Amino acid sequence: MSTLAIQTPHASPGGYHCVRFTGFILCIWMASVAAQTYPSRPLRLIVGSSAGGGGDGLARVLSHKMSSLLGQPMVVDNRPGAAGNIGTEMVAHASADGYTLLLAYTGHVINPALFKNLAFDPIRDFSLIGTIATNQSVLVVHPNLPVQSVRELIQWAKTHSLSIAALPGSSQHLAGELFKTMAGIDWLFVPYKGNGPATNDLLSGQVNLMFNTLVLVQPFLKSARLRALATTGEKRSESTPDLPTISEAGLKGFSCTGWYGLAAPARTPRAIVLRLNASMNHALADPETAKYIKASGNDISPSTPEEFDQRVRIEIPKWAEIAKRAGIKAE
Repeated sequence: MSTLAIQTPHASPGGYHCVRFTGFILCIWMASVAAQTYPSRPLRLIVGSSAGGGGDGLARVLSHKMSSLLGQPMVVDNRPGAAGNIGTEMVAHASADGYTLLLAYTGHVINPALFKNLAFDPIRDFSLIGTIATNQSVLVVHPNLPVQSVRELIQWAKTHSLSIAALPGSSQHLAGELFKTMAGIDWLFVPYKGNGPATNDLLSGQVNLMFNTLVLVQPFLKSARLRALATTGEKRSESTPDLPTISEAGLKGFSCTGWYGLAAPARTPRAIVLRLNASMNHALADPETAKYIKASGNDISPSTPEEFDQRVRIEIPKWAEIAKRAGIKAE
């Protein structure tokens, strides 16, 4: 470990003595000074998806409130591509000063199972700040499918051919693979480039079912153009309290919950991480911010940095196992 020698006046005339500080102590001191003046300039929040998407809207409403709390603008910077990996890599390699942040989402723990050569480590290269919200998918079927529950769907699948739509590698795709494996059934996976086209084909009856976001399918549920059977979380969603989870509806132990959170580059000073966590959780308690997040189909889920870190560490091997069961190989 390096040391730094500082000469200071000795009590006797012309005399000096040396006070030695380790490099580690100096780093702590410098980090403390930086944290005391943080933030002194605008922050940048990287979002790994295009403007207008669900994550983008959440980032903008959260950054607006956090800006007022921190006293500096927080600018949303959309960097879409490679299932969010482009934006994630930017933050992993950014300066660890708290001025470049990432809107992390479930892909942060799924992508290690789908991509061989990621240019970052989802744990080692980040200082996790906290979760913002969790979200569930809803299992929906076309009305011409004669099933009213999860149990009936499983029984029908054992004697009939079914097709399921999904974006390859998405949490909805892996939720379908987990369901199929746990239920001991099979169906034809039909890949799509997005939830929009997949939903259109489900509405027309070209595919039988899919796991989808509640916000996207809710209008079709109200008009009875689609039928919802259950949600994918460990507990019922606040948005659909009357809809059972898949686990309680017939496939015990099933759980696939998505989430959003904030992350910073690794080695961001602890004091800055805690300042950001406090600001984020305060923003989530704001009625207008909470209203928007809930309206977008999410359940508000503030956490500590340690709780977020534990979630990430648990979910990486979980999603890897799901991908393995489904026969999905990293590319």
